[in-house]
Amino acid sequence: MKGRVIKSTGSWYLVHTDQGILSARLKGKFKQDELKLTNPIAVGDWVALEKEEGQDSAVIHEIFPRDNYVIRKSTRKQHFSHMIASNIDQAILVITMKKPRTSLGFIDRFLVATESYGIPTLLVVNKMDQLEGEEESDWLQDIHEIYVPLGYAVVEVSALKDTDLDSKLLPKIQGKSNLIAGHSGVGKSTLLNALLPDARQETKAISDYSAKGVHTTTFAELFFLPGSGDLIDTPGIKEFGILDVAEEELSHFFPEMRQYLGQCKYNNCTHVNEPGCVVLQKLKEGYIHPYRYQSYLNILSEEDSHR
Repeated sequence: MKGRVIKSTGSWYLVHTDQGILSARLKGKFKQDELKLTNPIAVGDWVALEKEEGQDSAVIHEIFPRDNYVIRKSTRKQHFSHMIASNIDQAILVITMKKPRTSLGFIDRFLVATESYGIPTLLVVNKMDQLEGEEESDWLQDIHEIYVPLGYAVVEVSALKDTDLDSKLLPKIQGKSNLIAGHSGVGKSTLLNALLPDARQETKAISDYSAKGVHTTTFAELFFLPGSGDLIDTPGIKEFGILDVAEEELSHFFPEMRQYLGQCKYNNCTHVNEPGCVVLQKLKEGYIHPYRYQSYLNILSEEDSHR
């Protein structure tokens, strides 16, 4: 039978099938198309499985080809990656101004990752009820001024206090398979609870000492939305390491630079100091935001240091 993996707990998987939800394990080792992964199966994977004789459990014997996936560098094994989720129609990045503060650099790194996997991304600003003062207003204004012109929708919510979350968010996510991500403590689980009360995700208060989130989600898990579609909740991400990208290709994942592809004097232009660089010219003319260009340089220099 065929099913979709809705939860991974390491060696066992919960798979949603026409016969209900089955607990399943892998049969043997699977080749991962040259990817060095810490996990052979991800939430969102479609798999073929069969029930074990005389058992309630099943065995997975095939992983169907993935439409796409999101992976990040493993925090435990050097040169390995961890697949966060697969077969995604849309990514939702939950961001906050404080407790914890989401940096523009983190947002840009996440967007480069989703752009490189061809996944549209929605930015959800949570904890709007906590925004106060000029600095926080400026941060919110920057979010709108930088990302909306690039085609990224921005939705402002307060997961704890909004009574109209359904009308704000559901129309944008129903009928799609959505990956929801963000730093620990930005309120992903609270948001999920508000949208799907039956999810009963554990939530915890932010540590005042560190002002960073306490991890509440240990494993990725898929929840079905009312009507159609689903949400894949993921553990909080402290850092989002970009996997190896050729320096001349990095700009392909910045939409404001991608539109000038092939217009520079040199085909392998890295848009740093080359003569005849159209991107640098557009930066001077104000068509490319300085914050975004700085993020580009930061990611570029990090990739260089790993080579």
